[in-house]
Amino acid sequence: MTDINRRQLLGASAAAALIPSVARAADAGRIDVHHHFIPPVYLKRAAPELLRFVDTDHTAITSWTAETSLAQMDKFGVETAFVCTPPVWFGKAAAARSLSRECNEAGARLMGDHKGRFGHFAALPLPDQDGSLKEIAYLFDTLHADGVCLLTSYDGKWLGDKKFAPVMDELNRRHAVVFVHPTAPDCCSHTVPDISLTTVEFLFDSTRALLSLMVSGTLKRCPNISFIFSHTGGVTSVLATRISQYFGRHPELAARLPASPLETFKLQHYDVANSMNPATFDAALDFVGPGQLLFGTDNPFVPVVATSTAFSKYPMPAERQAMIGRENALKLFPRLG
Repeated sequence: MTDINRRQLLGASAAAALIPSVARAADAGRIDVHHHFIPPVYLKRAAPELLRFVDTDHTAITSWTAETSLAQMDKFGVETAFVCTPPVWFGKAAAARSLSRECNEAGARLMGDHKGRFGHFAALPLPDQDGSLKEIAYLFDTLHADGVCLLTSYDGKWLGDKKFAPVMDELNRRHAVVFVHPTAPDCCSHTVPDISLTTVEFLFDSTRALLSLMVSGTLKRCPNISFIFSHTGGVTSVLATRISQYFGRHPELAARLPASPLETFKLQHYDVANSMNPATFDAALDFVGPGQLLFGTDNPFVPVVATSTAFSKYPMPAERQAMIGRENALKLFPRLG
């Protein structure tokens, strides 16, 4: 989710008008690992919680359908989109369990109805560990989800918190892909008046979540989980060296990592949603290299056209476009090959 401004969107739309309605061959076949879906059951039960993150027109979110996504995907070269459900945890375990189940079953139906066009990162009611463990068994053994989508933090606890260790251990046992989507924790939701939650706090919370997984020892204990962090990991590429220097002064903390601090950052995967600008994309590319970057759009919060057009126009070799746009995702999801 992001608050892409109107001028950016209009600019992307104008640029898209120059692209044929059928995507150029060089642009086709992309795999979008950051694509939201909003099934009717979600809007019925949780629309107010979702829309508090949206400071622009709600229409694209509240009117989402598979057909609207497919139309954009077809026009702008996306072969497969991995959908994730918006937040399902609002403090009550029973409600979160049922909402997760209903949305996960909707995601499985979406995959079945549109073979090869959608993948699915399933929802978990993470603070409810028992409920999450039961849902993991169902979504992997019965629904055959491609992975799970977790938020960066829940109720003031980040993903490395010991409370979440049982679920992390089970995801590790299953060699799961975990897509990490940012949120704004209660501690930091209104730090700057008049600035939306998505503009700054989402980006910092991605880095907090990754740092939490590092310092807790979770990444070392759970080497079989493949993490994908949204929006090129927020401010991670900017702060990584500073954080690594801190670990260097504290060898007892560095011992909790699976590799050196900088290499630990570089072992993770990062999507490029809302990051196709020189300041952000070039920093991430220089930091982790093209092999750890994945194409993502953030549709419908950011329309496919915006990211896809910017990605197509970005000055990089065709081989790098193909790597980020498709090939890296195929390594995580070989069923698509």
